[in-house]
Amino acid sequence: MTHILAIDQGTTSSRAIVFDGDLRPVNSAQQEFTQHFPHSGWVEHDANEIWASVLATTHKAIEKAGVAPDDIAGIGITNQRETTVVWDRETGEPIHNAIVWQDRRTAEFCRKLRDDGFEDTITARTGLLIDPYFSGTKLRWILENVEGARARAEAGELAFGTIDSWLIWKLTGGAAHVTDATNAARTMLYDIAKGRWSSTICERLSIPMNMLPEVRDCAAEFGITQRDLLGAEIPILGVAGDQQAATVGQACFKPGMLKSTYGTGCFALLNTGDQMVRSEHRLLTTIAYQLDGKVTYALEGSIFVAGAVVQWLRDGLQIIEAASQTQKLAEAADSEQEVIIVPAFTGLGAPYWEAECRGAVFGLTRSSGPAEFARAALESVGFQTRDLLAAMQADWADDAPPTLRVDGGMTASDWAMQFLADILGAPVDRPEVLETTALGAAWLAGHKAGIYPNQDEFAKSWALERTFEPQMPEDARAARYARWQKAVKATIAAV
Repeated sequence: MTHILAIDQGTTSSRAIVFDGDLRPVNSAQQEFTQHFPHSGWVEHDANEIWASVLATTHKAIEKAGVAPDDIAGIGITNQRETTVVWDRETGEPIHNAIVWQDRRTAEFCRKLRDDGFEDTITARTGLLIDPYFSGTKLRWILENVEGARARAEAGELAFGTIDSWLIWKLTGGAAHVTDATNAARTMLYDIAKGRWSSTICERLSIPMNMLPEVRDCAAEFGITQRDLLGAEIPILGVAGDQQAATVGQACFKPGMLKSTYGTGCFALLNTGDQMVRSEHRLLTTIAYQLDGKVTYALEGSIFVAGAVVQWLRDGLQIIEAASQTQKLAEAADSEQEVIIVPAFTGLGAPYWEAECRGAVFGLTRSSGPAEFARAALESVGFQTRDLLAAMQADWADDAPPTLRVDGGMTASDWAMQFLADILGAPVDRPEVLETTALGAAWLAGHKAGIYPNQDEFAKSWALERTFEPQMPEDARAARYARWQKAVKATIAAV
C-alpha cells in the first residue's frame, strides 16, 4: 500500500486527489455543488449533496489514478471549517441543511452574548471572538428552530459535527463520531488550552454535550471505511481544517512562519509554536495542528471574501465568463481611476469583525467598466491581507514583515500576487504545489501510515516556484492603503 487518498471538501466544490509514495499527486477529480441562499446573509449546503460529491470524486480519482482501492494506505480529510451539520444518529439523515461558515443569521444572538459580557469567557477558553462565523451559535440556531430538535438532542438522538465529522460518520457507516483538534478549535465550544469541550460555554449556549464528537490529534486513527463504499476497508488517518492543512502543506512548522491561502475566503496563519498568543488586535488564537498530543498554536486572520469576489464578477455582475479573465482585465484598467471594492458581502472579518456590514464600491466614474471592477476586485484581496499582517506584526512584536507563503486558486494570477507583494511591501513566495491544503491532509495521513517522512524531511521537500518582490514606491503604497482604510471606515459607518 503506497498511495494516499486526500479528500478536500471545500465551500464550493469537493475534490479527491491520489498521492503516490513520494507525495506527488497522481490524479484527481473535482465536483461543484449547490449554494443555497434562503435569505440575505444566509448560506446553506445540502449535507447529503456534499457526501454524494465526495463519494463520486473519490471513486473517479482512484479510477483515473489507475490504482486499486487496496493500494491506498490511508485517507486524509481536509474541509471547510465551521460549517455545521446536525444529523440523526439512527438514520444518518441531517435534520436541516448545513449552515455554512459564511452565514450571518446568528448575528443578533452574538450581539446579545457580547452585551451580556460573555466575550471575555469565550476568548479566554477558545481564543476566538464571538461571531456568527463559528459553529457554536449555528448549532444553537438549529436546536432552537428545527421542530423537536432540542428534545431529540437532549435524548441523545442527534449528533453534531463540522464537515470532517459528517464525512467520517458516512465513510465509517456511523461507527465513528470524531473530529480533530483544529476543527474543534473553530466551533467556539472547545477549550484550546485544556484540550476539551467547554461545559461553561455549552451551558450558556444551551448545547447538550452528548452531541459533540470525540477530539483527536490531526494524525490519528479516525475510523475505517466500509468496504462497499470504496472497494476496500481503508483507514482514515489524517484530518485538519482546510487552513490548518494548508499550514502543514506549506511546511510552516517553525514559529514565525506565515502562510495565506486564497480560496473562497483568505486565511492567514502565523505559527506561534507552543505559545498561545492572545491578540490585542482582534485576531484569533487557534490551533495550527496537534501531533502526538502536542499542540502548536497560531494567530489567524480570516477574510470572508477573496476568490468569492471574482465569483461575484462572474455570477453576479456577469462581466466575466471565467476567473482567469480577471488578470487581462486588470492589466487593461485605466490607471487614472481609483475604484475600490470593499467586498463585505457577508460582513467584514478580521480585524474588523463587523457582521452587519455589506459590500460597497467607491470611486466610480462615468467610464468605470469591467476592467476597473476586475482590478478593484483583485486589489481588495491584497488590501485585506495587509490589514491582517499589520495586526499580526503588532501582536507578534516583530517589525520586519515576514515572507508570506501563499497558496490556493487565486495565487495562479501573477498580477494579483505582484500587487500583494507591492501593497504589503514584503516578498511573496509561491510554491510549486499551489494546492497545499490537500497536500497537508495527505502528509498527515501518510505520515501516520508510515509511508511519508517526518516534519523536518517533509519541510525540505517544499519547493519554491517564484518569489514576487515589492516594486511599488513607498509613497504610492501608503497612499493606496490610506484610500482603502477610508473606504472601509465609510462602509462600516453605513451600517
